[in-house]
Amino acid sequence: MSGSPSPALSLRAWWAQRPPAAGAAVLATGILSVGLHLTGYETLSRVLLALAGAAWVALGVDFAVRLVGERERWLTEAATPGGLTAVAATTVLGTRVSALGWQTLAEALLALAAVLWPVLLLRVMGNWSRRMPGEVFLCCVATQGLAVLAATVAAAEATAWPAHAALVLFWLGLVLYVLMLARFDWRQVTEGAGDHWVAGGALAVSALAGARLVAADSPALYLWNVDDMDVLRKVTVALLVLALCWYAVLLVAEIGWPRPRYDVRRWATVFPLGMTAAAMTAVSTALELAWPEGTGKVLLWVAAAAWLVVAAMAVAEARQSIRSTARR
Repeated sequence: MSGSPSPALSLRAWWAQRPPAAGAAVLATGILSVGLHLTGYETLSRVLLALAGAAWVALGVDFAVRLVGERERWLTEAATPGGLTAVAATTVLGTRVSALGWQTLAEALLALAAVLWPVLLLRVMGNWSRRMPGEVFLCCVATQGLAVLAATVAAAEATAWPAHAALVLFWLGLVLYVLMLARFDWRQVTEGAGDHWVAGGALAVSALAGARLVAADSPALYLWNVDDMDVLRKVTVALLVLALCWYAVLLVAEIGWPRPRYDVRRWATVFPLGMTAAAMTAVSTALELAWPEGTGKVLLWVAAAAWLVVAAMAVAEARQSIRSTARR
């Protein structure tokens, strides 16, 4: 008999090596589901939601197991920006299930994300340094993700306080973005392994948060006065334009300095692609603007194509890694 480990043990060994950045796969899949829902592709959206949900549960169990059984490792990983994908992915799933009418589940996910957010954010902030990779912008993404979900719940339940909390998170997220920009290593634009795209994705999710804040207002709630609404609209449009500028710069950099090899951080490329598309559709609807809608649909299919490519590469890499473990 061979001394090679069983396939189950090989799979477990491969899973144990999973870095925190792997949570970006859930984030990318979830936001693509949101984008497909916003553009009317409900069946595809629900398929991706099921995939994202299953992956979220698996990662959540692993998160809890490491917290209890491998506390030192958990503390080390929680201090990295990649750990904040736990918060961001939870808020994206909550936003999508809210659209299905599952408000109790959406509120539970909002509560979970709200508990995790300060714990993980403060640990990451305690390890800030200069010249950081693009994943540092997850500090902004996680914060704005909370704003998106809180505003979504406020609109669904016709309750004002989540929207007011979302507004505070919205402005805090923009402050964090500026702080992260000062620490971002600009060489990552041409050298990054994929997470450098989060620099643009953070602005896109900020624009989505602004759109959800605008959409949450109603005669029953009367959240914002005329001046507040005017500021929200202008800032939201400006954020969307800046996100598109980042999109163009990063796309040119990918063409000029191609990086074809698979890296788990490529999921952090798919997420901004999908988030930009979703933000454009949401802004178009909430602010009643025509120009973002058509472009948003085109970018959505670009994101879907990128998701398929990265998913295929991830499966191939996983199979190779598991086989290598089995041969040892």
